[in-house]
Amino acid sequence: MAAVRVEAVLAAAEEQEAEKRRSITVEKELELEYDLGNLLAVDRNPPPAAALRGAGPRREALLQALARDNTQLLMSRLWELPAERAGGAGGPLVAQLPEPTFRLPREKPPPKPRPPTRWEQFARLKGIRRKKKTSLVWDEQAKEWRRRWGYRRAGGDPSRAWLAEVPAGADPEEDQFARLRREKRERVARNELNRLRNLARAHRAGSAVPAAPLHPTGHQDRDELRRVARVARVSTASLGRFQPRLPKESAEPPSRSGGKKRRFEPLLGNLAAERSRQLELLRDMGSKKPVLDITRAVNKQLRQEEAEAAAANKGKKQSKRGKRGRRQQRPGRSGKKNGTRRQPQQQKPAGGGIGGR
Repeated sequence: MAAVRVEAVLAAAEEQEAEKRRSITVEKELELEYDLGNLLAVDRNPPPAAALRGAGPRREALLQALARDNTQLLMSRLWELPAERAGGAGGPLVAQLPEPTFRLPREKPPPKPRPPTRWEQFARLKGIRRKKKTSLVWDEQAKEWRRRWGYRRAGGDPSRAWLAEVPAGADPEEDQFARLRREKRERVARNELNRLRNLARAHRAGSAVPAAPLHPTGHQDRDELRRVARVARVSTASLGRFQPRLPKESAEPPSRSGGKKRRFEPLLGNLAAERSRQLELLRDMGSKKPVLDITRAVNKQLRQEEAEAAAANKGKKQSKRGKRGRRQQRPGRSGKKNGTRRQPQQQKPAGGGIGGR
C-alpha cells in the first residue's frame, strides 16, 4: 500500500473547502436589485451574447448556472432578515419579509365595488352605525349555544311551539298558531321582494345601457317577470349553473352580461405560444409600416358606399312622393274645402224597371 503524504491530504481538504465557499459566494459586476417582499431579484448584468446564440447543451448549462447564482444571492439576502421560530422552539425558522416595493401587474381588472342596498343608503343618511353581534347565543331551553337567526336558532320557531301566548286586545277566538304562520310567510315574502329590488337596482347600476325598471309589485307582465327571473338566477357565483330551472326554461343558464362569458388565458400555460405572441407584438411595434387588414378595410368601404347610396335613393323617393301628392288631389277633399257636400245617390229598384203602386 502506497504511503499517503500529509501534504496531499491537506491540499485536497483545502480544495474541498474552497469549492464549498465558491458554491455560496457569487460575484457580480452590477449588484442585483432586490424586492424581498415579493421574493424578487432583478439582474441588470448583460449575459454573454456568444454563449446564448443557437440552441444546445452549452446554452442550457449557461442559463442554469445564471439562474442558480441569482437564486443564491436572493437566498443570502433572505438569511440576513430577522427570523423567529414558528410554533415554539422546535418549529421551523420563519423570516419576516418587508413590505413589497415593486408593483406587480394584474391579469384581470380589480372587482367593482358592490352598490349599496336601500338599507345601507338609509343608514348612511341617518348616521346609523352597524353594531356587530355574535352569531351564537345561549338557548335556555336547549341548554346549548345556538345560532341567533336561521335554521335551529335559539328559542326555536314561534310558529312551531306547542304553546302560543294570546296578545292583549286580540280576538280570543283567533287561531294564534295560524297567525304566527301567516306572519312568517309575510316576512319571507317581504324579504324576497327586497332582495329582488336590490338585485334589480344593482343590475341597472352595473350595466352600461340603462335597463328597463323592474317593479316586483305583483302587476308585472311576462317580459318583466322573465327579466326578474334572469337577474335573480345570474346573481349567484356560478351564474345560475346549479340553480333549479323553471318548467319551460332553457337548459343552458343565461350569462350575467347576456352573451358569452369572457375567457382568459391560464397563468401557467404553453410558454411557446406566449413567447410567439410577445414576439409578434414587439415586431408590430418595431415595424415602420402600419398594420392594415385589407379585407376589413375593403368591407368597411363597401358598407359605407352602400349606406350613402341607400340614403340618396331614400331622399329621391321622398321628393318624388311629395310632387305626386301636390299634383294629384282628390275631388272629395276639394269639395270639403269649398264648403259643398256630395249628394247621396238614389238606390234603384230591385227589378231594374220603373214601377208604381
